[in-house]
Amino acid sequence: MLSLLTGARTEELRGLEWSHVVAYDQERQAWRPVGAAGWEHEEFAVYVWRSVRASGDTKTPKSRRTLKLPQRCVPPLVALWEDRNGRTDGLVFATRAGAQLAAGNVRREFRRVIARAGLEAEQWTPREMRHSFVSVLSDRGVPIEHISRLVGHKSPTVTEKVYRQQIRPVMDEGATAMDRIFPELIIEPPSGS
Repeated sequence: MLSLLTGARTEELRGLEWSHVVAYDQERQAWRPVGAAGWEHEEFAVYVWRSVRASGDTKTPKSRRTLKLPQRCVPPLVALWEDRNGRTDGLVFATRAGAQLAAGNVRREFRRVIARAGLEAEQWTPREMRHSFVSVLSDRGVPIEHISRLVGHKSPTVTEKVYRQQIRPVMDEGATAMDRIFPELIIEPPSGS
């Protein structure tokens, strides 16, 4: 879901740590890790500053970015957080033992979801969520320059040639557009946080 609704690469999300999931604390007027800030906030973001690449860096310097989360992403993250009993260390997406997920494991689980949706699982890969992000935003009129920034490309040319399946120019971007696309979800903060 995070890849589809934020455009983050799966290699970036496999390296995502809880300390890089942040909430905007209105009282302090600052972004703070959810471990310190809790989940009783209206705005959340992820720091896409690392990946599981050999160097630990993102694919390019422009790939290092902070992405505001669409509201639809928050409940699944809260559920993962609660499954970990609020532990603030480690990876967001990890094996049961807390180890980093291998690309093959992600692909296998992704294909199980695709098969349950009634699609031919072998024809799909997790990277298609990122391609879909670009196509959905483009179809809704988000300018290619904004989409390119959101997915961390060096230039809009890469976005157009490699990722864009359907593009029309319009105005608006990222989380705002996704919240309009998927409006029916109303977020209730978890009690006791």
